[in-house]
Amino acid sequence: MLAYTYISKGEFRLVSKDMPVILDPRDAIVKVTLGSICTSDLHIMHGSVPKAVPGITVGHEMVGIVERTGDAVRRFRPGDRVAVNVETFCGECFFCRHGYVNNCTDPNGGWALGCRIDGGQAEYVRVPYADQGLAGIPDKVSDEQALFTGDILATGFWAARISEIRESDTVLIIGAGPTGICTLLCAMLRQPERIIICEKDLQRSDFIREHYPDVLVTRPDECLEFVMNHSRHGGADVVIEAAGSSETFRLAWECARPNAIVTIVAMYDSPQVLPLPEMYGKNLIFKTGGVDGCDSDEILKLIAEGRIDTTPLITHRFPLDRIAEAYDLFENRRENVMKIAITPPVV
Repeated sequence: MLAYTYISKGEFRLVSKDMPVILDPRDAIVKVTLGSICTSDLHIMHGSVPKAVPGITVGHEMVGIVERTGDAVRRFRPGDRVAVNVETFCGECFFCRHGYVNNCTDPNGGWALGCRIDGGQAEYVRVPYADQGLAGIPDKVSDEQALFTGDILATGFWAARISEIRESDTVLIIGAGPTGICTLLCAMLRQPERIIICEKDLQRSDFIREHYPDVLVTRPDECLEFVMNHSRHGGADVVIEAAGSSETFRLAWECARPNAIVTIVAMYDSPQVLPLPEMYGKNLIFKTGGVDGCDSDEILKLIAEGRIDTTPLITHRFPLDRIAEAYDLFENRRENVMKIAITPPVV
């Protein structure tokens, strides 16, 4: 089968690999019907994910059809349509039992697919702990509607949940990329008084204005003043940082009111610094990633009810055998790209 593979820093390559097999009774083999490219994949390519293993198939955003299951899998059977979770978790250790599935103590726990074990930018993928790692797609939900359930939408849902958003809040989301928009959709479910998006890219700002007209939009160089003028208590009640630069990291705490919650969703290519003398007295609560992606069933229910729709994010489609072109387009942000759906190969 074809599989897009991490060769070395700066190099991914489409290669032929053997079909995955059941290695544990709790495994499932899934035929990938639709996948996508995530910014985290670019972090692997750039050498910013030390845990990533050369030789693995990349990709952790996918939906598909169950092909085979191990003897211990109870929730799924061949033929089921499923969304695949970005995280592998056993469901039994201390962290899993408390909902902190990103910290599962299994050797493959946390972000494994497409990082430490073969992922889903391929024709087939092996999913460990399938009863936890898969979520059944309702019949009336399409593959494209379900595509982001297990990763960026799970991230947005988690970020909104841990940010403790209340109806009286002003919420600032920094970054209107795909993760920022998924976070926006999940924050909207909690009906805060006001949501502000900070984004420097004019095309992404226009995307927000077109699709979410009730959301306020500002630029980074105007953000601090804008937030102060549109909040009651000297800053946003909740700030969610989904952009991932040193400038946006600083902006996040600067725009927060005293005693606010600042949730860090973004991944960074370099360490960030908390300038504590400058922050003294703000008494901020920082909550940091990665995502505890254990809400996929609830997310799919919300999608089926029409309360979440991420399909506008899919701006381009490429078959797997042209995935290198898709990566080039995605990394360089050409043609107003937001997210790319990777379909099965045509060769």
